[in-house]
Amino acid sequence: MIDLPVDLPAELVPLSWLLGVWEGSGVIDYAVGDERVTHEFGQRISFSHDGLPHLNYTSYTWLFPVDPDGEPRPLATETGYWRIARELGEGDPGPAMLPGVGEPRYRTADDVETLRNADGGFGLEVSLVHPGGVSELYLGQVKGPRIDLATDAVLRGAGAKDYAAATRLYGLVEGHLLWAWDIAALGQDLRTHASARLAKVD
Repeated sequence: MIDLPVDLPAELVPLSWLLGVWEGSGVIDYAVGDERVTHEFGQRISFSHDGLPHLNYTSYTWLFPVDPDGEPRPLATETGYWRIARELGEGDPGPAMLPGVGEPRYRTADDVETLRNADGGFGLEVSLVHPGGVSELYLGQVKGPRIDLATDAVLRGAGAKDYAAATRLYGLVEGHLLWAWDIAALGQDLRTHASARLAKVD
């Protein structure tokens, strides 16, 4: 059973099963030409909300085994925002710091239900930023406890490593958050990259 925060915006209810802090481990398995990169890693993910109609997301990963002093060896971080895909209206804040004018359009469960797509899910937009000069915009859908995403755009800084596209899959299975991430990077086509199984810790 999922307890919903009393101040959760109605349009975040389809994503509410993600809320909280998740921690666990996973495996990197990525082929670059004839070479194969494989590692085990630990991960901590947080999904939270601040009263606005999006989820705040952070991920921190570290390599196993830890160093001789028992400290984790940092691997990667990313941060971003997850929201139900819809056209923003006058009641929504933005652009920049301009406040919304009037009431938000999607205030009740019935309002949000009008956003359900023909497949029975809700369109989803996810914006992620990596400290290595890469930003991603994913489009996809959430349907019950499953999320499918694919990059619509990838922006790279001049010094960023080659990274062209990605897909991600998230699911809630027996109380655990499972995910898989395929990438097209370093001159390779889209292929398996990493996956993990996380348990809720907060």
